[in-house]
Amino acid sequence: MKITRSVYWIVAILSFTGAVKAQYLSSYNPVITAMPSLTIAPDARAGGMGDIGTATMPDVYSQHWNAAKYPFTSSGSGIAFAYTPWLSAIVDDVYLLYIAGYTKFGNDNANTISTSLRYFSLGDISIFNTAGELSNVFSPHELAIDVAYSRKLTETFSGSVTLRYIRADFSTGESGDVPGNAFAVDIAGYNESYLPIGNAEALLGVGFNLSNIGSKISYDGGNNSMFLPANLRIGTSLGFPIDTKNTITASFDLSKLMVPTFQPPLESEAPNEISSIAGIFKSFGDAPGGIKEELQEIAWSLGAEYMYDNRFSLRTGYFHENKNKGNRRYVAAGVGLKMKTFHVDIAYLITTMHANPLDKTLRISLGINLEDVKNLMH
Repeated sequence: MKITRSVYWIVAILSFTGAVKAQYLSSYNPVITAMPSLTIAPDARAGGMGDIGTATMPDVYSQHWNAAKYPFTSSGSGIAFAYTPWLSAIVDDVYLLYIAGYTKFGNDNANTISTSLRYFSLGDISIFNTAGELSNVFSPHELAIDVAYSRKLTETFSGSVTLRYIRADFSTGESGDVPGNAFAVDIAGYNESYLPIGNAEALLGVGFNLSNIGSKISYDGGNNSMFLPANLRIGTSLGFPIDTKNTITASFDLSKLMVPTFQPPLESEAPNEISSIAGIFKSFGDAPGGIKEELQEIAWSLGAEYMYDNRFSLRTGYFHENKNKGNRRYVAAGVGLKMKTFHVDIAYLITTMHANPLDKTLRISLGINLEDVKNLMH
């Protein structure tokens, strides 16, 4: 089995998991990228609200959603860990591990350095020869390491730049199979201000993030290359204080892959001839179905979070992707418990489509406030 064919199988599993029935429609034409794991929500807080995070209240997981939120966090430093079994309805050894951390510095803590490590394992894949005998077992995986600098530019607005190294290893040991390497950047902005509503002041957040803008990635030494999942996200949230201890926040995100849309079959096109930057500009007007299909490529999420005394949270949300562009549609629910030095979040995903392997996906996250840990030690 050629590694390029292996890659297409893996991409198909990750990208089209909600398209069990939609794949038979003549209009089904999802945007195909390499490294689809880069778009998976790593944390349970965002996962519990339907994969929303572009403009939600800043937390330690902001690195994935919008690193520009870090200067507005209440703590000066933190670290977090997250674990997500993926496609658990059909396999038991595919998972995502995620670690993120940040620290503020400078006058008024207006500057932040943050980093994250993402490791996505596709489990063990067995290869059999024509006689039906096991000939090889390999463990494909995807890895991303990044570092970001964010700065508060005004009292209400901050910006960030993230540098990311990406590596995908689907090597089977066959000649020509080599790990793929790529580099990318994120550019993000976030504005946080208060909005008078009645006798209360609601917290309004607005943000954007252009992520994974960089080189293409190849798994065969450069003969063929695929686009990274360059993505545009914009979002807003509104946190309304019911009283001194109860707050409810509503959030909304829009996202679109900035990757060319190729008319199927994929092999009939020439993605190698388009650069990654040219592909970004091309992606806003190249859908075969015109403006109607371009609008279908926009996914959206709507979520809500109720918080009591800044300690206990209940969350829910909905994620929607057009049936012709992947057909991922699911309801999410989650809870969060915050102690003095750490917080735990759990999220659960329930798909609204029949026989979807994303159904019952569970996410678990643990965040640690390093400032509070340091204070306890003194």
